[in-house]
This record gives sequence, structure tokens and C-alpha cells, in this order.
Amino acid sequence: MAVRDKSFEGPDGRVRCWWCAGDGAFVPYHDEEWGFPVADDRRLFEKICLEGFQAGLSWRTILNKRENCRKGFSNFEIGKVAKFGPKQVEKLLGDAGIVRHRGKIESTINNARRAQELIAEVGSLAAYFWRYEPAPASRPKKLTHAELLKMATTPESHALSKDLKKRGWSFVGPTTVYAFMQAMGLVNDHQEICTARSRAEQARQSFRRPV
Repeated sequence: MAVRDKSFEGPDGRVRCWWCAGDGAFVPYHDEEWGFPVADDRRLFEKICLEGFQAGLSWRTILNKRENCRKGFSNFEIGKVAKFGPKQVEKLLGDAGIVRHRGKIESTINNARRAQELIAEVGSLAAYFWRYEPAPASRPKKLTHAELLKMATTPESHALSKDLKKRGWSFVGPTTVYAFMQAMGLVNDHQEICTARSRAEQARQSFRRPV
């Protein structure tokens, strides 16, 4: 394995985004999930909650705990999580397999309730989130490591964060929201040199935007 030119070359000889060098678990996540468009409300809800859990932590920590989080939060089924009360909060605080942070746990429950309201208003989380997909003309011509470092937030992530907060969501700052947008394929932030970029772009080209 080697890191070269701010990219990562794995044992299979394929070049990937530089952050894959951080942990072996990153490679399948990078190759199969990150940057590929998603329209499933459960997956969208799960991801924005996990990004909130990551605040102040590393994605390695959250990815390693993801399966335990799924078990603890009823697979992030919005209707089920929205019904959680004090008993479930205390149980989760005793679960060493997840991030035991009361504020983040209670935020997930709150956000499930806010998600229900949003779905009732616009039909789906997917229809809402994809409204914030950046216009192609606003994106860098070439996605390099240097360009990506400039994009911890974007105008679209600020706008989405602001609207979510207005609706009562929590742990949805613009940096958190942009990481969510990257992961769920609202943007293709695989580097130009990355072997997954073309596959992600093909998926985005054939993806039917929810309305």
C-alpha cells in the first residue's frame, strides 16, 4: 500500500481518494457507497444522523460503530426512532457499542420527529435533500486534493443547514451537512485520479432525481 500524490494506491493497484489510507474499512465504503446517489429515505436519515454523531470525532470511529448504531436505533427506521423516549435514551447511554453522547442520542430522536414533519410536507426526505444539489457550473472543473480541501462547506451546505435548523433539526451544521452531501452523492467528490470517480459519475448521470 502506498500514498502518493495525495491519493491512495491499495494492494490491488487501484488508485483511490487519499482518505482511504486511514483504515482498511474505508476501502469498501469508498468503493461501494461514498459519492453514489441515494434516494432512500431510511439511508438518508441514517447518514445525516451518523454525520451528527461524528461531530468532534473521526469517521473511522463512526464507521466502526455503524452496525451497533443500526441495532441501537432500530435500523434508523424514522417512525420507530421518533417513538423513542427516556427509557430508550438510558438504554443507549449504556451501550458501549455506540457513541454514548446524550446530546447526540436525543438529537437523533428529535431529528426523526422533524423528519416525519418534513416528509408530511414535501413527500420524502429525498425530494427535500436533492433540492440542494449544486448546479454543475458551480463545481470545480477538476477535483484535486487541493480543491477538495477548500470545500469543507459550500453555499448549498450552508443553505441546507440553515433550513434544517429553522425546522428544528440539530447537529446539522454546514460542515456536517456537506459531508452528508458528499456521501449521498449530491456531489461527486471523488478525486479526478480516483478509479471510483467515473463509476460515481455514471451513477449520477443515470440517477432519477426525486421530486
